[in-house]
This record gives sequence, C-alpha cells and structure tokens, in this order.
Amino acid sequence: MQVIRLEAGIYAANCYLIYESDSMEAIIIDPGGDSDDIISRVEDLGLKVKYIILTHGHADHIAGVAELRDYFNVPVAIHKEDEPMLRDSDRNFSSTMATGEIEIDPDILLDEETKIEFGGLPIKIIHTPGHTPGGITINIENYLFTGDTLFAGSIGRTDFPGGSFEDIIASIKEKLLVYPDDTILYPGHGPASSIGKEKSSNPFIV
Repeated sequence: MQVIRLEAGIYAANCYLIYESDSMEAIIIDPGGDSDDIISRVEDLGLKVKYIILTHGHADHIAGVAELRDYFNVPVAIHKEDEPMLRDSDRNFSSTMATGEIEIDPDILLDEETKIEFGGLPIKIIHTPGHTPGGITINIENYLFTGDTLFAGSIGRTDFPGGSFEDIIASIKEKLLVYPDDTILYPGHGPASSIGKEKSSNPFIV
C-alpha cells in the first residue's frame, strides 16, 4: 500500500491518496480543494479511484469533493452523524469561508459496521466523535488516518457546534491508543506521527 499526502485547498488540509500497488485501486481521503492537482496526480500514477472518504464534514476537508466525484464518477462516503453537516453550508462553515458555499449529498453513510475495501485491502471505520459528532478515523493496515481527531502533539478543536472535549479524549484513549505503538498516524493537518510517540509526548494524553 502506498500513501501520498497532499496539502489541499487554501487551508492546507491534508488530503491523502492511498492505493494498492498491484491493482492500482485507490481512495481519496479529505480532498479540501486543489481538485486539478489531485486529478493530475491520480492520472500521472494511473490510479483507479474507488471512493472518496471524508473524516468529517468541515469545509476545509470537503471543498474539492463535488468536482472530484463528478470527474471520477465515484461515491462519496461520510459518517451518518456528519451527513447533516455535509448537506448544509452553514453547518460545515463554508458559507462564511473562502471556499464558497458547499452543500453535498453523500452516496454512502458510514458507521463502524460498514464493510468497504479497495484493491483487496479492507477499510475499518472507527467512529471518533469529539471534533464533530460524526468524525471518523480510517484504519488501513498499519495506518490510522485520524482527520481532526488526533494530531502530532495536539488534538482537534472542540469549541465548534457539536464538539466535545470529553468525547474527543475518550475517542483517542479508548479507540486509537489501543493500537500498537508502531502504528503510523496520518492526521488532517500537519506532519505524520505514531501512536507510540503520541502516547509518550502529546500533552493532551500524557
């Protein structure tokens, strides 16, 4: 499995292209803008995009979704608790951001029982509320794509509507820190880390 990180959109959220090297099937996580650059990278690599998966519904993570869905003709997936946010430009904050208004109807509503895969690689959906009610972490092999739940040295904001400090800490401690220390963490902003590093040095956890 290969992982490519792109800082997408005017807010430089991390967008991930993840693909299986034999089949070249791929998923796109959190395309926050710069759709032309994402399309170019996909085409240069010869990838076959199967899904667009969103870790949550905030505008800085979804600004490129509509264009990419139309271009690749693939379904968009988000946790069922964040569906209202994706559909409403006020709730996803795009009505007041430089992205312009974004309102999208998702194709797949996720929960922890959802079974999806690409290139024979199973995708595990972990519901990690706290930043948003429907925030998720995506587990593929030895990698966790944590969105705005857990960052290198920090955690996601919880002061937005639907946020909860208690919930985000519970999500991190009960659902993410149970993974092995060498599990690689790819967050929604900033550099990669590992579960072991965050256990030992993240001030919100230690």
